[in-house]
Amino acid sequence: MANSKSGLITVKCPCCEAELKIDPETEAVIRYTEHVKPAQFGDLETAYTRFQGEAGRREEAFQKSVQEQKQHQHVLDRKFDELLKQVKENPDEAPPLRDIDID
Repeated sequence: MANSKSGLITVKCPCCEAELKIDPETEAVIRYTEHVKPAQFGDLETAYTRFQGEAGRREEAFQKSVQEQKQHQHVLDRKFDELLKQVKENPDEAPPLRDIDID
């Protein structure tokens, strides 16, 4: 960790994996070396194939969320209809107390 030749301390950032050289006397960063990320793809065809697959997964996730939203709206409509029916059957019943009404 410590470099005895120059007296600098080498620290690796846990977040970005950059290498920092710190002077212990001044407590200042003397040198900063950015972490070099290896290439994710060997060739362009592999990258394009992966991109096309991700596009399909994104479209599938979007369609699923649209269906869930439609289903959610249907459930809310059913709840509203049921509560409206309950109110029409018992018009003299007092509405339930809300937290704000207790004071």
